[in-house]
Amino acid sequence: MQLYLGCPIWSFKGWVGTFYPKGTKPGDFLHEYAQRLTTIEGNTTFYAIPAPDKLAQWVAQTPETFRFCPKVPRTVSHSGNLVEHIDEALQFVNIMSRLGKRLGPMFLQLPPRYSPAMFDDLRAFLEAWPRGVRLGVEVRHLDWFEAQPHVTLNKLLEEHNMARVIIDTRPIRSLEGDKILEGSVYKTLLEARARKPDVPVVLEPTADFTFLRFIGHPQMQINAPFIDEWVSNQVNELRKGSDVFIFCHSPDNMIEPWLCREFHMRIAAKVNIPPLPWDENQAKQFDQGRLF
Repeated sequence: MQLYLGCPIWSFKGWVGTFYPKGTKPGDFLHEYAQRLTTIEGNTTFYAIPAPDKLAQWVAQTPETFRFCPKVPRTVSHSGNLVEHIDEALQFVNIMSRLGKRLGPMFLQLPPRYSPAMFDDLRAFLEAWPRGVRLGVEVRHLDWFEAQPHVTLNKLLEEHNMARVIIDTRPIRSLEGDKILEGSVYKTLLEARARKPDVPVVLEPTADFTFLRFIGHPQMQINAPFIDEWVSNQVNELRKGSDVFIFCHSPDNMIEPWLCREFHMRIAAKVNIPPLPWDENQAKQFDQGRLF
C-alpha cells in the first residue's frame, strides 16, 4: 500500500514564496514540487505529448518514488469512437513508458457526450489496453451513474483491474463561503462550478488502487467535512493493501498543496504511512539549523 498526493500542475508562479522558496525559477519548479509532494496529475499530456528529452528531464528532476499520472490525449478520448484510436493510445503508452518506475496510473477522461450507448466501444478499447499499465477511467455522462450502467461499468473495470476515477466537486458547490470571497477568487469559483462536472460520488473500488480528484473550495474550512469523509474511505483502502492516489484541485490553484498536506496529516493520524517529503525536508532543515 502507498499513499500518493499531488496537484494537477507544478508550474505555478503563485506558489513562489509560499510552497516554493523565494526566488525559485520556473525551470526548478518540478524539482521543488517533487521535494514536497509525491505525484502529479498530468493534464499537459491531454493537449500535447512530451518529447523524449522532456521526459528525460522529468526523470532527472524527481526521485524514484515520485509518480507521474498522465492523462490520455484528447485526440484519443474526445474524437469519437475510442476503438478508432487504439493504435494512437498504444503509441502514447509506449512513449510515456520512458518514465520507467515514475510512471503511475494513466487516466482516460471521457467527454460528457460519451454515454453508456458506447459501452461496446469502451470495452473493446479497454481490452486492447496493455496489461500491467494501470489505467483509471472517468465518465461524465450522467447515465453512467444510473443503476444498471453503473454496475456494468464497474464490472468491466474490475475485470481489467482499472479504477473508476472519482471526481468530487461538492466543496465548490457549497454556497457557504460565497459572501466573503471577493474579486478574482470568486470569479474563478463560479467558473469552476460551471466547468467541472456535477456528477455523483462513486465509492465502490474496482481495482487495487484508487484515483480521487478532489476539487477544493478556496476557503480551507469549507473543505474539512469532505476531507474527513474521504480520509475514512481511503484509510480503509490503504488497510486493504490498495495504493491511493489523491489529486487536489482548487479554482485559483492557490491552496492545492495545502489540501494535499491536510489529507496526509489526517490519514497519517489513522494509519502508519511515511511522512510527506514536504514535512520530512522541513524537519531536516530544522535539525540542521539547531546544529549550527
